[in-house]
Amino acid sequence: MKCVILAAGYATRLYPLTENFPKPLLKVQDKTILDWLLADIDSAGCVDQYIVISNHKFAPHFREWAAGHTLPISVVDDGTESNETRLGAVRDIQFAIDELGLLDDLLVIAGDNLLDFSLTGFIAYAREKGTSCIMRYYEPDMNKLHKTGVAEIDENGLIIRMEEKPAEPKSHWCTPPFYFYKVADVPLVKKGIESGCGVDAPGSFMAWLAAQTPVYTYEMPGKRYDIGNLESYQKVQETYHGIEA
Repeated sequence: MKCVILAAGYATRLYPLTENFPKPLLKVQDKTILDWLLADIDSAGCVDQYIVISNHKFAPHFREWAAGHTLPISVVDDGTESNETRLGAVRDIQFAIDELGLLDDLLVIAGDNLLDFSLTGFIAYAREKGTSCIMRYYEPDMNKLHKTGVAEIDENGLIIRMEEKPAEPKSHWCTPPFYFYKVADVPLVKKGIESGCGVDAPGSFMAWLAAQTPVYTYEMPGKRYDIGNLESYQKVQETYHGIEA
């Protein structure tokens, strides 16, 4: 299995911290955000390559970081140099698939989120289901539902319908950017783009995919920390202490 890490954004809301430095390499406590994520994922022992998708501006920072690791990390430069010219998350995923010839199960994650629970449970769930899968959590705040992916699910956790940033949310199940692509579904990323699925938010492809083939949802057993601005970064510095036992 390969782990694809989405890290090609420009994090403009975190300026000046990220004006010339990538958000996933900001430190929380004594580790970078990416180091927290990779240390957990690698404990599952099932990933044989980590692929960081970067923009051209920040690729040297990621290459320097990767060079200090013993993990098998590849950095893919998508060639963009500004927020205005970015490819969007779904096109970045397809770029990495084409660049590296990826045809394997893929764990696709945002490189700028932290979790207080292990992703190994999500990986085990996806393997048990034998399908592509996403994570979900219950969000009571209607205003927040307008800004994220929202899924309608059946009693078994199967997606009935999913929509990114809905004007009228049909459920309270949010879908954060952590996905498992079954190998058979990897070639469908290109088809999804060609069919007109959104490309900016990574959940747009999963919403499209769920209408083509079964996609199940894993309820998060803990909390996600989304570092979106300077205030949230300061807060996570004060409250995050790693995966809770």
